Amino acid sequence: MSMVSEERNPVQLGRYLRDNPVVPLIALLFFLIAVLEFMKPGMIIPLRGGRDGLVSIFWVGNLIKFAIPLAMLAACQVLTMLTAGIDLSAGVVATVSAFVCATLSPLIGIQLAMLIALGAGGMVGLVNGVGSGVVRVHPLIMTLGTGLIATGCLQVYQRFVISTGTEIPQMLVWLGTGRTLGLPNGLFLFVPFALVILWIMRFSGFGRLLFALGSNENAASLSGVRSWQVLVALYTLSGLIAALAGLLYLGMIRAPSLSLANPLLLPSVAAAVIGGTSIFGGRGSFAGAIVGALILRVIDTMLTLLQMPQGARILIFGLIILTVTGIYERIIRQG
Repeated sequence: MSMVSEERNPVQLGRYLRDNPVVPLIALLFFLIAVLEFMKPGMIIPLRGGRDGLVSIFWVGNLIKFAIPLAMLAACQVLTMLTAGIDLSAGVVATVSAFVCATLSPLIGIQLAMLIALGAGGMVGLVNGVGSGVVRVHPLIMTLGTGLIATGCLQVYQRFVISTGTEIPQMLVWLGTGRTLGLPNGLFLFVPFALVILWIMRFSGFGRLLFALGSNENAASLSGVRSWQVLVALYTLSGLIAALAGLLYLGMIRAPSLSLANPLLLPSVAAAVIGGTSIFGGRGSFAGAIVGALILRVIDTMLTLLQMPQGARILIFGLIILTVTGIYERIIRQG
């Protein structure tokens, strides 16, 4: 009996972690923060006030602030990965949205510029959905192609507005850089956003369709699900989310460019995978992706404190992501 119970314990643990992927991720997050706290700033980078540690309310606010746009882009990956897809155009869409908003605001007004920026993201998402759902192009190829096309269009567009100047809406600046009680104002946008995404995934019929398509698309089709309609709606939603993340990131950086949010693309994929979302579809957790985004930001801070050169930082960053993902996948597969 004892041997049987010993065999069951790892299986039960694996099932628990598979059903609750946020638990080990939160433990890992606090472990990394503890490592940061024990790093002596005097040995690495002097801090104001002569503190012996790094972690403070201000630092936590900064961590959350820079994790928010990453987590929003990770939502694009989580939702599309549920159907065994991916959205490689999300970073470009966020950049397009930010650049269009900043350049059109002095010409047509802030409100209309923001609507057009969101509309541009929705349009790219709609094209992705039609290509993936109707024409049946693989999402990886489809979103990569639309991302490249959008980049080209943005460069052409930039030639027409190069002399008009830019204007960053003060509301976006307030969301991107302001603080309330030490926490970033971006939470006023992100908390409702996260609740909506979690509700979609766990309680809505649309969310159940996403899980069904990722688990077995043929079975879902035999049950009467029109997969092309679901995919068109999914990628349009993903484009809108990416555009919204781009607007928030614009207010945070306050310097529109032709590659503003592009560096967030691969980390957004990593945050989704680290957070427990399967690239093969049928399993995903946005709550896990949020913690995954925080973990990636903590790791980035650690590499900065160690004064790693850019090449070494990229190498170590990739190795950590692969190691964490491999360990996590091994644990949950025990179930």
